[in-house]
Amino acid sequence: MAELRHATAAAAATRASSSPSKRDAEAASASSPLVASPRVGGGKDGVRPHQRWSLPSPVRSLLALEDPRSPTASTSYRILLAAIACFALAGLFSAPSVWSRLNAPYLCRKEGIRLHCPRVSERDSLWENPHAAATSWKPCAERRSDEISDLVPENETSGFIFIHAEGGLNQQRIAICNAVAIAKIMNATLILPVLKQDQIWKDQTKFEDIFDVDHFINYLKDDVRIVRDIPDWFTEKEELFTSIKRTVKNIPKYASAQFYIDNVLPRIKEKKIMSIKPFVDRLGYGNVPMEINRLRCRVNYHALKFLPDIEEMADRLATRMRNRTGNLNPYMALHLRFEKGMVGLSFCDFAGTREEKAMMATYRQKQWPRRYKNGSHLWPLALEKRKEGRCPLEPGEIGIILRAMGYTKETQIYVASGQVYGGNTRMAPLRNMFPNLVSKEDLASKEEMEPFKKHVTSLAALDFLVCLKSDVFVMTHGGNFAKLIIGYRRYMGRHRLKSIKPDKGLMSKFFGDPYMPWATFVEDVMITHQTRTGLPEPTFPHYDLWENPLTPCMCRA
Repeated sequence: MAELRHATAAAAATRASSSPSKRDAEAASASSPLVASPRVGGGKDGVRPHQRWSLPSPVRSLLALEDPRSPTASTSYRILLAAIACFALAGLFSAPSVWSRLNAPYLCRKEGIRLHCPRVSERDSLWENPHAAATSWKPCAERRSDEISDLVPENETSGFIFIHAEGGLNQQRIAICNAVAIAKIMNATLILPVLKQDQIWKDQTKFEDIFDVDHFINYLKDDVRIVRDIPDWFTEKEELFTSIKRTVKNIPKYASAQFYIDNVLPRIKEKKIMSIKPFVDRLGYGNVPMEINRLRCRVNYHALKFLPDIEEMADRLATRMRNRTGNLNPYMALHLRFEKGMVGLSFCDFAGTREEKAMMATYRQKQWPRRYKNGSHLWPLALEKRKEGRCPLEPGEIGIILRAMGYTKETQIYVASGQVYGGNTRMAPLRNMFPNLVSKEDLASKEEMEPFKKHVTSLAALDFLVCLKSDVFVMTHGGNFAKLIIGYRRYMGRHRLKSIKPDKGLMSKFFGDPYMPWATFVEDVMITHQTRTGLPEPTFPHYDLWENPLTPCMCRA
C-alpha cells in the first residue's frame, strides 16, 4: 500500500509540473528565501512542520512568487493594493492624534489629586493663537484726519465737572475714560480727575504721578476741553470735596447718556461747577451713542499714557523675561488673584487647616456682616459657586490647567499679583510645577525699584505693561486688571497672541473625581479652551467695552 501511495503521488506531481505557469512558480519558489525547502528528518515526509509555509496568493504575487498574470493572482493583487491604501489613509489621519497622545500633556500621571509629569519639550503652537489668521480686525478709535472738531468755544460750555476716580489703578482708568465721555455728552469742561484714596489701596497718587498729563490734554483737544485745575475764579474749592450742594449723587450704575442730559446737566448749568461722586461704573455701554463709546476707546488706548520712566522700566522687565534662558524665549504673564480680600469676598471654600478656615470666617463676619449672617448657609453656597466656576483659582489649580494645556516646567512665567493668601505654602504647588516663576522684584534690583515704591499705582502700572507685552496672558479670576489687559491686547492687534480665560468649572470636576483619568481631563481642557484665547468677539447689548472693544472701536482690516 505504501508503494502504491508513493507511485500515485509521483504521477500527480508529474502531471502538475507539465503546466508552464506551474513550472515558473516552482522555479521562483526554489530561489526564494521565503519558501522552505524540503529537509530530511524531523517531520512527516521529511519536512519539518514549522517550515511548511503557505503565503496567500496576493502576497505571493506581490513578492513575485506567483505569476501576476493568473486570474486568481490578478484579482487578489488589486484587493491587496486597495487594502494597503485604506490602511495608509487611516494611518495618515490618525497620526496627529497618536502623536499628541505620545507628547505632553498626556504623559502626565495622576495619583488622586497629585500630578506627576515627565520632562518633555514644549510645542511651538502653545505660544500661537490658532484662530488668529482668520481674524482681520484693526484699531479704528483714533480721530480721523478728515473729521471736523465740534468742540465749542470755552465761554459756551455748560460748565465744569469734577470727578473723583476711586479704587485701584485700573478702576481709576475706567473712571477717567467715563469722565471724558460724560463731559462730551453734556458739552462740559473736564477738570483733571482726582485719583481718590480708598481703604484698600491707601495711596496718595495724583494724576500727574502716573499719567502723562500733557499728552492726555493735547490728544483730546479736539474732543473735550480739559483743564489741569479748578478755575481761579472759584474760591470755595473745598466744597467740591465736602459739600453736598456741590455734589451730584445717586447716579445709577450704567446710567444712559439721556440720564445725564436730563438730571445732571441742569445742575451744572445752574451751579457752573459740580462734583460727581461716587463715579464707579456710572455710564452704560449699550445705552450711549456709538461715537461716545468710540471716544472712550480713544481715551483708554491712545490718550492715557504712563509716564516715560514707567514705560522704560516696563520695557526693561519684559526684555529680561525674554532673555532669562540666555536665548530669546517667549514668556507667559499670569495675573494671580488670590489676595486675602478676594478670597474673603468670594465666599468660596478653599483647602486649608481648621485654624485657617476659622480665621477666614472671622474675617468675613467682620468685613461683610450682612452677607455672613450666622455662616450656616455659606457651605452649600460655596459648593454651588465652585461648580459654576465663580471661585478664584488657587495657585495650584491654575498650575494644573496650564499643565493640561501642555506648558512644561521650563515655561517662563511672570506673576502679577498682590500678597497671595497663604503665602509660600499656598504658592508651593504652582512653583513645583513651574519653577521659573518670577515677579518684578526678582527681575529688578532694589535700587531700580525704589522710585516706584512711592506709589502703589506705579507698581501696578509696571505689572500692567509687562502683562500687556507678554506672549501669553493668563487670568485666574475676573476684575478690571484682567479685562483691561485682554481688551488692550485685542485692540492693538495682540489678539494674535493668546489671552487665556480658564474655565474655572473644570477644576471642580477634576478634584471632585480623584479617579478621573488624566487624559480625560486634558481632553476637556483642550476642547473647552479652543475658543477662550482672546480673539475679538461679536458684541451684544450691555457688553463690557473694556474687555471686548470690537464693535465701536475696531474695523475690518
